[in-house]
Order: sequence, then structure tokens, then C-alpha cells
Amino acid sequence: MLAKDIMSKKIYYVKVPGNRAQALEIMRKKNVSGLPVVKEGSDKLVGVITRSDIIENPDEEQIALIMTRNPIVASPEDPVTLVASKMVKNNIRRIPIVENDKLVGIITAYDIVSRAIAQMDIDSPVEDYMILNIPATWDRTPLNIAFEIMRYFKLKVLLTINNEARLSGILTETDFLNESEVVSERTVHNT
Repeated sequence: MLAKDIMSKKIYYVKVPGNRAQALEIMRKKNVSGLPVVKEGSDKLVGVITRSDIIENPDEEQIALIMTRNPIVASPEDPVTLVASKMVKNNIRRIPIVENDKLVGIITAYDIVSRAIAQMDIDSPVEDYMILNIPATWDRTPLNIAFEIMRYFKLKVLLTINNEARLSGILTETDFLNESEVVSERTVHNT
């Protein structure tokens, strides 16, 4: 199976020049965690921007200064196994598909996993696959400290526990983005 067989041709992307608000708006509306970045006036791929990139650069507005340049890419003719291998090796969740420097598609980890699972005969319970040692934080931990825990462990989610050491909730990157929006709105209203 080739990349062109499973790639999505409906691509959500942002352009440079552009700003973080534009990227966040598309991510929220389309429910995606990252976007290819193309040069305005062309379909030439120049980078990728993710929620993590935005969170890690809170004071930067320009997409060009937040995005990852020279992203890992694949060709429509590449085998899906090569695309999956690139994702695992580089710890990424999406790979833009490029032909003649032009963005023509995208493959996400979900695209590959959903097809693989559909073809597999798996009767094993989830407990055979789950991770047992997961960083967690007390639910009274200040938000900025919880953020630093997530950053240190390179987590997309952080479990919270209460005084009885029972699971009380979960924090995600989206929660931090939403909180940063509220802070920005308060700042704008207070000036």
C-alpha cells in the first residue's frame, strides 16, 4: 500500500506570513492538533505547526517563528510502512505528502492505525497494551506547575489525582490553550 492510497487530499493548512491566532482557529474548527504551513501564493510546504509548538512559544505571534521548518515529509509513491517508520522514528503524528515541493496530502497516525487495526484480528483486552506508569499531579497543583510537568515528561495529557489518590481529572494541551485565550482576553479588557 502506498501513501497516495491512504493520504487525505482534504488538507487543512495555514500560510506564512500568518499569526498564531489563525493557526489556533483552524485547529479548533477542524479539531486537529497540527497543520502544514505553506508559503502564501503557492502550495510549497515550508513547515508544520502544532499545538505543542504554540504552547512552547507563548510570546511569539508569527507562524514563521513558531513552526518547525524542514518537516519530515513523504512522497505519494512511498510505501505506508516507510511513512509509519518515519512517524515512529521522529516521534511525530502527521506527515505532509509532497510532490515537486507542493503539498498534495497528509497522513496522520490515526490514518495508519485505524487501517491497521481494521485488518488485524485482535481479541486481546486493552490491559495488555496500556501503560502502567503514568505521571500524574495533585488536582490542587498550580496550573503553571502542571504545565511544566507536562513539558518535562513531553506529555500531551496529564492525569490529576485528589487527596484520596483517586483519579479526579485530566489536563490536555487544549486546556492550556483555552486558558491562555482567557488570559489574553482579560489582558485586552483590562487595558
